[in-house]
Amino acid sequence: MNSQKSWIVCCFLNFLIASIMGLLMRYMHLFPLNLNYSFILHAHSHIAMLGWAYLMIYVLIVRFFIPKVKREKPFYNRLFWLTEFSVVGMMIAFPIQGYALFSIVFSTMHIILSYVFCLRIWRDSSEEKTEAQKLLFVGISCMVFSTFGVWCLGPALNMLGKQSPFYQIAIQFFLHFQFNGWFLFAVLALFLKQFEGKIDKRDFKIFFTLLITATLLTFAFPGSWYLKNGLLSWMNAFGVILQMIAFVYCCKMLKPQISIFKCNLDIPAKAVYTLAICSLFFKIAIQLLVLIPDLNEVSHQIRNLIIGFIHLTTLGIITGFLFGILIQNNLISGKSSFVRLGIKSFILGYVMTEFLLLLQGIFFYFEKGMISYYYYESIFLMSIFIITGLILILLSLFKIKKQGLIN
Repeated sequence: MNSQKSWIVCCFLNFLIASIMGLLMRYMHLFPLNLNYSFILHAHSHIAMLGWAYLMIYVLIVRFFIPKVKREKPFYNRLFWLTEFSVVGMMIAFPIQGYALFSIVFSTMHIILSYVFCLRIWRDSSEEKTEAQKLLFVGISCMVFSTFGVWCLGPALNMLGKQSPFYQIAIQFFLHFQFNGWFLFAVLALFLKQFEGKIDKRDFKIFFTLLITATLLTFAFPGSWYLKNGLLSWMNAFGVILQMIAFVYCCKMLKPQISIFKCNLDIPAKAVYTLAICSLFFKIAIQLLVLIPDLNEVSHQIRNLIIGFIHLTTLGIITGFLFGILIQNNLISGKSSFVRLGIKSFILGYVMTEFLLLLQGIFFYFEKGMISYYYYESIFLMSIFIITGLILILLSLFKIKKQGLIN
């Protein structure tokens, strides 16, 4: 198994483990176990973010943005496996102890290794500043920027405590610039790499400027949960509107190329790209809806809506784009029956769990109680489809021969 294939297999194994942990938490709503729910939640979220999204983006950045002569040097392989070592450390430590000595050590190790990765990408990537590279460099900057929130957690905890606004805002700062900064800009950079040399530079400049501005302004939304200031609501509203305009320009920019682009995609790639784009516009629609004061107030209080929104970003947008790029570039075979069935299973599980989370959240908002007595059973069963899909994709990867589709 060559290094690139082993990287991809490793990322999918991380994703599968994170998904099994998510399924375990849903099982615990049905049959209580002698396990700490919050510890499993910490493990699930860290492995999904850092073991799946971060490492798969790592793999694709190295492949598409680093010249072949540089990416074949042992540095990137060693850095990948060191980073995976930190992920495995978190995978073991978080379920056992939650946030404590060993989980903090491995989390800190991951952050330091991410700095090394950023510096190396800045050094090794092509000097030609393409549109995709500009998005990538903003994404990398957001990743580094987001970690300032992590470094603030220790002092905030010691001086003010966990319930203080400063501590909570530091967590939201990290999450906002990870999801809406690093991950989103990185997958957009990888996606637009497919259109290199075919993008209208003026439309891109407007899209690029508006999206950066919107990302900065929309941090006001989680900030407003802990600091009551009318200015924050206006900043967020302005940011959400700018974000919507940014993606209108993105559609305008890509419109001349889309029909040709679609013709070169097979059915699984079309399906996951459609999933990603629909999820992206659904996310924007939700952010516009939350500008309504009543919805703004409850948006962070109803747990089902929070989980649904997080999964919309991670499973819908980020994973959708990553799957699309992998299949389009034959890093996963779109012709494999395992992949085709796996993608269908994953999409079904994702769509149905999102629907159930959203519907239950709406029921709670209108004080209607539970959807039915079988809500937890239903969402547990639908989650199995996500895991089944990942297993099928992994099986297809293990079937690829040494000189197969991944080279």
